[in-house]
Amino acid sequence: MKSNTIFATLTLFFATGLAAAPTASSPSEKTGGETTIYATGRNAFSFSAANLTDEERTRFVIGNSFFKRNWVEAPASTKVRDGLGPHFITRSCGGCHVQDGRGAPPDIAKGEQPIALLLRLSVPVVGEHGGVVPDPVYGDQFDNFAVQQVRPEGKAIISYQDIKGRFADGTSYTLLQPRYAFKDLGYGPMAKDVMVSPRIAPQLIGVGLLEAIPEAEILVNAARQKARSDAIKGMPNRVWDEYAKKMMLGRYGWKANVASIAHQTGGAFNGDIGITSSLFPNEACTPQQTDCLAAPRGGHGQAAEIDDKTLGDVVFYQATLAPPARRAANDPRVLRGQKLFEQAQCAACHRPSYVTAQSPNPGLSSTALNGQTIWPYTDLLLHDMGEGLADGRPDFAASGRQWKTPPLWGIGLIPDVNGHNCLLHDGRARGVLEAVLWHGGEAEASRQRVLEMKQREREDLVKFVESL
Repeated sequence: MKSNTIFATLTLFFATGLAAAPTASSPSEKTGGETTIYATGRNAFSFSAANLTDEERTRFVIGNSFFKRNWVEAPASTKVRDGLGPHFITRSCGGCHVQDGRGAPPDIAKGEQPIALLLRLSVPVVGEHGGVVPDPVYGDQFDNFAVQQVRPEGKAIISYQDIKGRFADGTSYTLLQPRYAFKDLGYGPMAKDVMVSPRIAPQLIGVGLLEAIPEAEILVNAARQKARSDAIKGMPNRVWDEYAKKMMLGRYGWKANVASIAHQTGGAFNGDIGITSSLFPNEACTPQQTDCLAAPRGGHGQAAEIDDKTLGDVVFYQATLAPPARRAANDPRVLRGQKLFEQAQCAACHRPSYVTAQSPNPGLSSTALNGQTIWPYTDLLLHDMGEGLADGRPDFAASGRQWKTPPLWGIGLIPDVNGHNCLLHDGRARGVLEAVLWHGGEAEASRQRVLEMKQREREDLVKFVESL
């Protein structure tokens, strides 16, 4: 691509969908510090950090291209985008993270198969580095699509049960409890003791800023909670990182089961699309999947189907996706909701702010992320969320009842970007209030406080969270 074409693309990309910046902003309004962009609408999650250099913006656009365009089956005439599968759930990173946003469960009424909802598989044995042991036939995730001449692993079946309840004021509510099963299995039965965990694709804004939070700050969160007199007792996860080749603090994934954006990206290319890299050089075919093992490989004779430079550009792209600024930060109802959020002890786990340091992987991010005061509203720790949310599947130090506190920034823009409001790790919650009502375990006391709120208070609480 010629340089003038690149910068023409950049001009269009960074102009579309941007809202005018206000004349003054509070620190909490600038969600990502100087990286913050003022954007709403369909493209709100797709802009680069506001303080990148021109050279970095070019790299951002290149990474965006490989993130969003489809990969194709091998052999193909293209030299840089073949190698799809043999098994896969999507053809591009953007297939799950549409508009860099959040995925949703499939529409079961239309018979859709999951794409942005991944089903993790393992057996109850502790593996290398304390990690999971995959199902011996279907591996560590269920892939319901395949290239030609290869059988798909099967179909996922999702059903829902209504869970009814009432607020203290008599208002009724209904929650949806999902159930997961499989049919048309392509390679015989799964292990009898297989454990299944659904994982929805989250929005990607600010992931590079989360990587730049000093580890010491996350450990401070755990120490402070340990000293509390109530049930809130978050703990860090320690996981193997394939990029650094060592155990590290988990920051990503619904169980904080991934330490770095580089590992997450390489793993997703390999598991979700079937693209090998130097980090994950082997196709995810088990010995029983002989047609998968025999399928053509991409990369035109190269050792990996995506080279290190291209993979690094995709990592850089994700690392520099900017969090949008808060909306209506000074609205009286938002301010009342903030007080209710604090009174319900939500901020004990959803820690509001940090100051970033240098990213542990500086070659894959930007110095623009350093030294920023950010407002993600997370402690990045694992918490026992009760039996209602339990998946029963451990992941490194995470138990079958523990989940990482997800960041809340940008949550109010998900309907604009993705056209839905499906929250929690499997998308079961239809909005913020339902997500709160699923909180149990360590968060049971907070849930009870919300159940006691009047309707106007509940609406104000939601309004505050959606302003983030």
